[in-house]
Amino acid sequence: MRPDVQAFFDPATSTASYLVVDPMTQAAAVIDPVLDFEPKAGRLSTVSADTILAAVEARGLRLVYVLETHAHADHLSAADYIRRKTAAKIVIGAAIVEVQKAFIPVFEFDEAADGSVFDVLMKEGDTLSLGELDIEALHTPGHTPACLSYLIGDAAFVGDTLFMPDYGTARADFPGGDSRTLYRSIRKVLDLPPTTRIFVGHDYLPAGRSDHRWETTVAEERAHNVHVHDGVGEDAFVAMRQARDATLAAPTLILPALQVNIRAGALPEPTAAGNVFLKLPLTGLAR
Repeated sequence: MRPDVQAFFDPATSTASYLVVDPMTQAAAVIDPVLDFEPKAGRLSTVSADTILAAVEARGLRLVYVLETHAHADHLSAADYIRRKTAAKIVIGAAIVEVQKAFIPVFEFDEAADGSVFDVLMKEGDTLSLGELDIEALHTPGHTPACLSYLIGDAAFVGDTLFMPDYGTARADFPGGDSRTLYRSIRKVLDLPPTTRIFVGHDYLPAGRSDHRWETTVAEERAHNVHVHDGVGEDAFVAMRQARDATLAAPTLILPALQVNIRAGALPEPTAAGNVFLKLPLTGLAR
């Protein structure tokens, strides 16, 4: 079956979020929604999430799930905001507990690393119903240990595992990341039927292209992905990925994003004066 997919692109973080709809029942899921954050002013807004919610309302949809492909390091998640507005359940890969175990001590949170702030934890092969469609979990670690791709009908939502063919693949140097694991995860995606639609989590414009894109296919990735097209072996990919990652700076929002996103997008509790604070550990993050 073919879900209806509407994309929402956030130019500030180059993030593609998706509204996925079962056309038979109007059941819907949101994938990787963005909570707008202006780091220089320390200002949050919900414009991006509200745009998605306005589309849900205008189309008369029933929002069932917010699907997170992983704990993002480049933007804050609006998952908790959408959950509070709609009662949609937040879904993420079960290996999120590994990410929480790594980062809860960094931020000195007083809470368990058990994934309980999320509503549904999915493992490889688990399924959820979205109307008459199934949401199937494909565990695709490498960028992070908890990365999950969602297979819905003829569409695969791969988060940061793969990008458009002319840009390549995700970095694998975050804590818990691994380029060899990433290669094997990518091959799982590329073993899907060639006509499978692939929806990526970001589009960073490569040289020579000025229009943002977020939809491709398995066949196009296998033929043209600049990092991992057919014929690129595991060792060659690992060497390329490790050399490339060594040149990359940390994402601008990694510290604000991780402390929010490992908590399903929930912000810290306000102080008695009504202020909300994020933490900035001066020790940074181990790489």
